[in-house]
Amino acid sequence: MTYVKYQIMHGERKVASIDTQGRCTVFDQDFMPYNLYLEDGGEELDTFINNLANFYFWCASRVLTLDREYAKELLNSIGATQASTDKERAQVALSYHCLSLTDIYWVKREEEKITFREINLFENHLSNAFVDVALRGRQMTIENSHLIADDLSTNGSFPKAWLRKNNTFWLLKDGGSLAVENEILASKICQCNQVVYSEKLFDGTLVSCSKIMTSLKYSLVSREAFEVFALNQNMNALDYILELDGYSYYMMNILDYLIGNTDRHWGNWGLLVRNSDNQPERLYDLMDFNKAFSAYDRIEGANCLTTDSKKCTQKEAALAAVEKVGLNQVAKVKKEWFSGREEIYERFLERLKLLENHLPK
Repeated sequence: MTYVKYQIMHGERKVASIDTQGRCTVFDQDFMPYNLYLEDGGEELDTFINNLANFYFWCASRVLTLDREYAKELLNSIGATQASTDKERAQVALSYHCLSLTDIYWVKREEEKITFREINLFENHLSNAFVDVALRGRQMTIENSHLIADDLSTNGSFPKAWLRKNNTFWLLKDGGSLAVENEILASKICQCNQVVYSEKLFDGTLVSCSKIMTSLKYSLVSREAFEVFALNQNMNALDYILELDGYSYYMMNILDYLIGNTDRHWGNWGLLVRNSDNQPERLYDLMDFNKAFSAYDRIEGANCLTTDSKKCTQKEAALAAVEKVGLNQVAKVKKEWFSGREEIYERFLERLKLLENHLPK
């Protein structure tokens, strides 16, 4: 039986190799993906099975957000009618070298003579990555088309698209006019290390628009991915985060309470990592506000998803955060931003007043 051997790359750096039998070698542990654990040097069957399962799971998490028509052509080109298992989704990602706009990791077969500079999405068209896949149907490039979340993507429930313009990427998000309005309103309020969202018309539909956070210099590591790393290192992830950037963590809890954001799951916040040494610099800018002003009918808000406690409301997390860092309001929130949504405005003021009254004397 012939086995395929893959190389896991970080930019131009080879960090590990693994074959389809599960045998692997880690060349540079410091530059391994945070959410990929491989055990090399072993000869146990269970080790090989776990290595391969972990590798496929990691690849599957890197499936690009794809347009429905484009996804169909891609699946046809690799002989798959659907992508429902980790292995099937991994094959989709491997067909374009597991490239992502989140970081600079990618995968190639050992015999391939190709460089990151030739195929990375920050500098090249997506079509450059398909060196061994003959796509049928329309040929998409990021330069003049877009990639939009659909059947192949699990990254969020709202339709979204990456649009390349003026040598950078812009994220367009739909989900209905109310979700778009909520995201833009929340963005006006949360002027604190956050992604700025603005209105844009795309194909006649109102969407929110924001600039990409990643680049050849910086990557994102989600809280979920960092938890995998922390568990394998026998460390407490939240303790590390608080020591690294406690201020941003506490402000996140304050802002999410004020705007009623109920979607701060572990995939929606995390660490900004330097590509030069693969080390965290701080929490990355707050993003995803299209579920703002939810659970807004009760002063406690929803359950807080960012703490280790399983029984902590957003109100409790925000009050604890105010005790740590204060409220740090820099300007008045304008009533006209709420554009006729007086009830929402009044509830926002109620939450703001509650936090103001809790400020240390």
